[in-house]
Amino acid sequence: MGDTSSVYDEALLKEFFAEVSEVERDNEVLRVLSSFKLNPFEHLNLPFTASPEDVKRQYRKLSLLVHPDKCKHPQAKEAFAALAKAQQLLLDASERDYIVAQINLARDELKQERKKMLKKDNASKIKSMVDEGKFESQYEESEEFKQKWKQRVRDILTEQEWRRRKFQMRISEEEGRLKKEEEETREMWKRKREDQEKWEETRENRVLKQPPLVAVV
Repeated sequence: MGDTSSVYDEALLKEFFAEVSEVERDNEVLRVLSSFKLNPFEHLNLPFTASPEDVKRQYRKLSLLVHPDKCKHPQAKEAFAALAKAQQLLLDASERDYIVAQINLARDELKQERKKMLKKDNASKIKSMVDEGKFESQYEESEEFKQKWKQRVRDILTEQEWRRRKFQMRISEEEGRLKKEEEETREMWKRKREDQEKWEETRENRVLKQPPLVAVV
């Protein structure tokens, strides 16, 4: 069954690429490069609920579309690399878990905000209660919610990246400070050793230059 499905997928891909124009390839390069850089789901043009298998299939399709050997766009190589990086992130368990956690956080925030809004809107509140959740479920499937969700994910990932960079900057500054202190300490001991060596080198001369002792009768 698996082999049959694979052959069928290959046939569909061949048919798809036979009909793809150079303009479509160029447009895909531009789409990839204009995608939000911190969200690999956007690079691969996938919904946030996409499975690892969905990721692999979509990567195969899009990477062939923008492959530098098949696409003449001058930035095809960059788009191809961006897609490869997106797939790598979404197939890495820890990276995927982090991104999905931010996506879930964004959705939860929007749902909480909507709950507060419904409390102020009696008509919507009553409809929501009568539909026993269907009203909200339909809203979460709407294009309006999906766009808000997408933007909130961007906001959260941007904030988290800024925090990460600030933390990294602090670490770098602290490492720089410690390195400077270490260099200053080494330089101080070096000067002390040099002074000691000079003192030892001139010791004999100092002894010879001392005036002779006069006996007291």
